[in-house]
Amino acid sequence: MATLLPFRSAPTPPGLPMADDKYLSIEGIARRYPAPGGGSTTVFENLWLPMRRGEFVCMIGHSGCGKTTVLNILAGLEAPSEGVVIADGREITGPSLDRAVIFQGHALLPWRTVLGNVAYAVSSRWRSAPRAEVEERARRAIATVGLAGAEHKRPAELSGGMKQRVGIARALAIDPKMLLMDEPFSALDALTRGTLQDEVRRICVETGQTVFMITHDVDEAIYLADRIVLMTNGPQAKVAEIVENPLPADRDRAALHHAPGYYALRNHLIDFLVTRSRTFRDDPPAGYDPRHPPVVRPTLSDADATAIAAARRA
Repeated sequence: MATLLPFRSAPTPPGLPMADDKYLSIEGIARRYPAPGGGSTTVFENLWLPMRRGEFVCMIGHSGCGKTTVLNILAGLEAPSEGVVIADGREITGPSLDRAVIFQGHALLPWRTVLGNVAYAVSSRWRSAPRAEVEERARRAIATVGLAGAEHKRPAELSGGMKQRVGIARALAIDPKMLLMDEPFSALDALTRGTLQDEVRRICVETGQTVFMITHDVDEAIYLADRIVLMTNGPQAKVAEIVENPLPADRDRAALHHAPGYYALRNHLIDFLVTRSRTFRDDPPAGYDPRHPPVVRPTLSDADATAIAAARRA
């Protein structure tokens, strides 16, 4: 008889350095598709990226650079045209319950309740587990995302934000080693989006979950990510650079714009998306090596210094 595993233990406390425990390694992957009239179109090529266990990484780039394709390859839903991806010491060759995907759409089964949708995922992971244990784990996941009391509602009775919470609960309930998130908040209103970002940040910090997320939202990436991967424009997109987030792990949304490094980080990301993402591919800086993309940690800007001084006076 199977016994369900507990939720993951808490990670290293905020402020302490993260252990160099590599979980994922993207090694020289490319994705090409047949082009009309013969030949092929290269969406991206020669992508290299390591990820540590317990790290939250966001990938940003304009439409057409292959962000969703990268996520599908990590999920095992697509195969790279060349290169490999290693997860937890094994090459990714197909889908796995070790990697849970949260899509833009909630993708819930409309005839099942909230509890039924989450329990279905749990029973897929632990097929021989008793029903009582499956439901108990599903209820804990539902409570984790703030939906306790809504277990017996069906998707038609839920708001868009509640449906996305069920999707997050379903992913967490199978105890994945990695969460893959494909712009899961893009269709929500600003208030609901902010609330769910807070929930995801809290859950990931408390559980030490490894996360790869794609987004078009610079502020979302700043709030959620430990590192931000910047993609050049497609086709033939590449990883231009990897930006380390200088903000503390314990982040307060209301005071985020007062945090040292916030303005330098935001200005750096905006400058890349507006200007450098178009020119980097054809005119990379001297010494650029796609196998070892530059790692950037923005320094304090004048706006940062002003914000810090204002906070100290207050």
